[in-house]
Order: sequence, then C-alpha cells, then structure tokens
Amino acid sequence: MTQERGNEYHKPVLLTESVDGLDIKPGGIYVDATFGGGGHSREILRRMDPTAHLYSFDQDADAERNIVDDKRFTFVRSNFRYLRNWMRYFGVDHIDGILADLGVSSHHFDDETRGFSFRFDAPIDMRMNKRAGRTAADILNDYPEEQLADIFYIYGELKTARRIASAIVKARTAKPIGTTSDLIAIVEPLMPKERQKKDLAKVFQALRIEVNREMEALKEMLASAVELLSPDGRLSVITYHSLEDRMVKNVMKTGNAEGKVEKDFFGRTSATMRPLQGKPTTPSTEEQLDNPRSRSAKLRVGIKIKN
Repeated sequence: MTQERGNEYHKPVLLTESVDGLDIKPGGIYVDATFGGGGHSREILRRMDPTAHLYSFDQDADAERNIVDDKRFTFVRSNFRYLRNWMRYFGVDHIDGILADLGVSSHHFDDETRGFSFRFDAPIDMRMNKRAGRTAADILNDYPEEQLADIFYIYGELKTARRIASAIVKARTAKPIGTTSDLIAIVEPLMPKERQKKDLAKVFQALRIEVNREMEALKEMLASAVELLSPDGRLSVITYHSLEDRMVKNVMKTGNAEGKVEKDFFGRTSATMRPLQGKPTTPSTEEQLDNPRSRSAKLRVGIKIKN
C-alpha cells in the first residue's frame, strides 16, 4: 500500500495528463525525476501492475518525508542529472517512461528559511540540496558585474539586467548581501511600481536557476532520458519558463537540446524522438484557480522512435 502523505508539501500539477502521457505498461520501468511531495509518483504507482517498478529522484532531504511505502518503489536521493549513473548502479538498461515536473515545489516557496521567496525575510540560500554548493548570497557577493548581468538577462529575461547588476556590485562594497530583504532593498527601486512583483520574481528565478545549475542539469537529464528510453518509451515533462520549455521542445523534436536536425548520408532526417502533441497541454481554468502555481505550466510528451 502507498501512503497518502505530502499533500502539504506540494500539490501536483497536470497530474492526470502527465501520467496519461507515460502510457504505463505491465512490467514497465518508470522514473519520476522530480519526486517532491510524491503526488506524481503515487499516481504512477496506482496505475502500475505488481511486476513494474518506479525509481523517483529528489536531491532535497525534505522530500524524504514523503517516501512511498511500496515494494515497487525506489527513492534516489540525488539530482536527476545523474539519471544515467544511477540506472547503471541499479542494473537498469532501459526505461519505459520518464516524468519530470520542473517547477519549484510550493514547499520551497513557503519555507521561510530557504530564501526562495521575496515574501519572507530570510538568509538568501536557494539551494535545493542544502548539503553542497554555492548559495545565492555567494553569487551576489562574489560574481563580477558582467556575469551577474548575464544571469539576470538570460535566466530572468530582465531588460534592466545591467542596472540591477551594477546596483548589486555597488551595494555589496558597503555591506555583504546576506538576506532576501538586503537584495529587495537594492533592486526594488529600479523597478516600475506596476511591475515590481513580476520583476522581483524574475530576479529570484534567475538566481535560483544559477545556484542549482538547473539548465545544465536539465540538459544532462534529457540526454540520459533519450539514451535510456526503450523504443516507444515516453517522456512526459512539465515546464514553467521559456528556457526550459525550449530545451524540452527541441529534445522531443530532434532528440537533442539544441534542436539540431541530423541527417544520414542520403539526407534523411534521423531524429530519435517525436512529439505526441502539436501544442503543449496547459492546465484547465479550474486547476489554475485551485493551484496558482500551475498558471505558467506546459506539458510536453514525446516518444522514442524505434531505431
């Protein structure tokens, strides 16, 4: 029996649609690359037969509170970028379906101590894995101005990226930036009143992506997924911003993150993946009202092409 826990931790987005995308088969091997509160994993397990198995990844120690008690389930405390290595460790050479919900859990935004949200005054940390790596404070205090500007422009898509970076570098010479309030006090005056909340969210998003190396990790995970999926295996991914959505879209069209269409000697296209939708699936109006976090979500489903 699975345990019904984790509802307070995180409400799963596009639950039915994303698991439908896996087209779960008897005896299949499946991966939930973003376990979080365990909502998607529980739904996958509910549809699996006794001979199937699910491996679920999460690098956040807090997610372990939601571990499912089921002999068909294995929890992997690791970043999903190491998917290939862990599957090799478990002796798994093919996967029938992989699901990933790339959004940050509501648990992280609601945890006042982690620094993910500008709603709370807290140390500006933002690490998904609290055991290792640089914090957002390290980045704000140590990165050169040009590198900070690139982060806010590329990951936050902020037109004022250079002004924001310049203000941060100037402020840190007087006093190290250590809390969310420190950062807000520096950048908020540079933002139009009507856009303050949206622009602050973009600043925090950009820092979070850099702290956790999210784009590099996603690229590695998707490459491993394409390699490990069985012929006709499914990849079901929920994205929340244009950078990750573009990468997922490229992989599902061509089999690589860059979207390069490779051709054989005769000029025939040799893509390894094929998208199963014309347009991504988005949450219903009802789901968006019930779960505001879902408003920017897009679900893409692709299938591995037989070689």
